[in-house]
Amino acid sequence: MPTSLSPSGSTTGRIADAGPQSLCAREPHVPAERLVAEMVPPPRFDGVRFETYVPDPNQPSQAEAVGTLSAFAAGLGGAHASGAGRRRWFSRAPKPQAGPRGVYLDGGYGVGKTHLLASLWHATPAEPALKAFGTFVELTNLVGALGFQQTVRTLGGHRLLCIDEFELDDPGDTVLVSSLLSKLVEQGVALAATSNTLPGKLGEGRFAAVDFLREIQGLSAHFRTLRIDGEDYRHRGLPEAPAPYTDEQVAKAAYATPGATFDDFPGLLEHLARVHPSRYGALTDDISAVCLTDVTPVPDQSTALRLVVLADRLYDREIPVLASGVAFDRLFSEEMLNGGYRKKYFRAISRLTALARDAKGLVAQ
Repeated sequence: MPTSLSPSGSTTGRIADAGPQSLCAREPHVPAERLVAEMVPPPRFDGVRFETYVPDPNQPSQAEAVGTLSAFAAGLGGAHASGAGRRRWFSRAPKPQAGPRGVYLDGGYGVGKTHLLASLWHATPAEPALKAFGTFVELTNLVGALGFQQTVRTLGGHRLLCIDEFELDDPGDTVLVSSLLSKLVEQGVALAATSNTLPGKLGEGRFAAVDFLREIQGLSAHFRTLRIDGEDYRHRGLPEAPAPYTDEQVAKAAYATPGATFDDFPGLLEHLARVHPSRYGALTDDISAVCLTDVTPVPDQSTALRLVVLADRLYDREIPVLASGVAFDRLFSEEMLNGGYRKKYFRAISRLTALARDAKGLVAQ
């Protein structure tokens, strides 16, 4: 009798009933203390340094970025105090010096911006408690958990705040982040951010950015832009992503891999709608692999954006993804890939493709 498997964990045939976990069964709750404690580079980037970044010799801007960021980190070496013990890192004067107080890494997906941002965090001569690293989504969620004033107090004594995947998806975030960063700059906090969009263009194509031009221009004023050119290193000289597997191959791999999860893709998308994106990292705690059946194109933009966040968290944590159904480069419609969020979608495709390559070893040859 052939073996029959389902993501719910039911089995018949040779495989035992004790099966893999399900992401859909997880509903993590993350306390504010954990949000603050986890503002460090994720596992994939814990060991990176400027020395481990390999610039493309055909893209001189990459080597230039390493030199510029190394100098930026070295410039954060002196701590100064002024008034009520408040830290000042850039100047002996009681007021922070004028001009951009941070660096903004702009470039396409896969040129190593997160690698460089994490390297900057590691190279900055300060205790981990005095520097913070998080995604834009994680930063806005921290404000929601702590409140605006407490977030300013929590981050205001830091030497450096690194913000990865800086994107403004709605006017509320624009006003919130503009206000927060202005307060932090006033307290002498250095800023560094990555994005696929120039700071003056944030929000363009996603909402009526012209109505919030003052806030967007205010954000841009905090940064000097460092352009990084190049092609996606995840695909540079590598074979194409493996074709999707069969449902049975995915199921067998899920049951044979300790710590793997097993879900059908449509059900997972529905579950993601019930979990705040800031908790997607906790959703993947202690997981060794994600196995998905029936991958289909995402039905709408809200669902697609949630999937982008999950892809980022899986990539950060180096969790391979094994799937059946359509290939990952068919997840998003042509309309989505030509719209205001296209760079996010291309980043998700790139990262999921890399994780699909990592999952090849899970399938019995």
